[in-house]
Amino acid sequence: MTVHELSRADARRIAVRAQLLDGARRPSGLLDVVRRLTLLQVDPTAAVAPNADLVAWSRLGSRGYAPADLSAALADGTLLELRAMIRPREDLALYRAEMAEWPERGTPTSWREYHRTWVAANEACRRDILARLGAAGPLPSRELPDTCALPWRSSGWSDNRNVTKLLELMVQRGEVAVAGRMGGDRLWDLAERVYPDTPAVPVHEALRLRDERRLRALGIARARGPECPVEPADVGNAGEAAVVEGVRGKWRVDPARLGQPFVGRAALLSPFDRLIHDRRRTTELFGFDYQLEMYKPAAKRRWGYFALPILYGDRLVGKLDATADRKAGVLRVDAAHEDERFTQAMRAEIGREIEDLARWLDLELVLPG
Repeated sequence: MTVHELSRADARRIAVRAQLLDGARRPSGLLDVVRRLTLLQVDPTAAVAPNADLVAWSRLGSRGYAPADLSAALADGTLLELRAMIRPREDLALYRAEMAEWPERGTPTSWREYHRTWVAANEACRRDILARLGAAGPLPSRELPDTCALPWRSSGWSDNRNVTKLLELMVQRGEVAVAGRMGGDRLWDLAERVYPDTPAVPVHEALRLRDERRLRALGIARARGPECPVEPADVGNAGEAAVVEGVRGKWRVDPARLGQPFVGRAALLSPFDRLIHDRRRTTELFGFDYQLEMYKPAAKRRWGYFALPILYGDRLVGKLDATADRKAGVLRVDAAHEDERFTQAMRAEIGREIEDLARWLDLELVLPG
């Protein structure tokens, strides 16, 4: 069996191209982006812009994308939200069989057992929610009955958030779905009213196809990794084996990405961007030190509340500390932290991306000093 030998630069370029962040022709539009990336992660943090919008802009630019495009695609069902991930409508077929087999697949764990027993203990509340949505959905969670006999227990923010947790588990069962949003609130409805009526792909075939699509979107990934309940970072046996110079262990690479010419560009990335989402891969391939610091006290932040990683060619070269102050009508840049010294050409191209970000946000750009 052939094992491809890659330099770190080769591996980085494969990853950048797969994530549509190279300097080749831009994708044709939002649907093209989501189909090729397989998902846009939903996160409400909007220090600059919500993640899904920021990821789309970084691929399409201010001339190719507006947030209204995403709203329209969700409204007409071209895209749908599944477990905080926006996916193409047709991909639901890859999740239906798994929904029908709930409880969750995977190695037996205490939390999987807790989910199963907690849902069973609150069967009456589950039925109450389905009845309420059937009569009056879509509705926000606050308008749904909390008749749970056993409260949800957690050491985190979700403690006693019974309806929210039950809804999220009912999504996994294929019973309810996010039908839209009203402000920051999810609107819930019966899944049969939201999802397309498409046949389910059998579970093992669906898992294989999902691994293959994930590898095409990532370009290069580990075969095995830590368990991620919603969207894994590993790809099983998809693709072909590879080793990366100076990095331990084997990888899986999409063979269609090998040997392609590379043209780089500058890009500003969301902290949740899939290019950097797997922090271990980011360190191994890019040598890039990054943490999202919004949860740290201000005095302990190195780069800023919501610093945007800066891509230049096949390298992650810095972080942009910027905030969209919509009340003041400005995009305020407090600092551009240079992991490697910017050349004049780098500074000019990164500057144009910052200007395009301000243009897209319809905000006046305010630079430091």
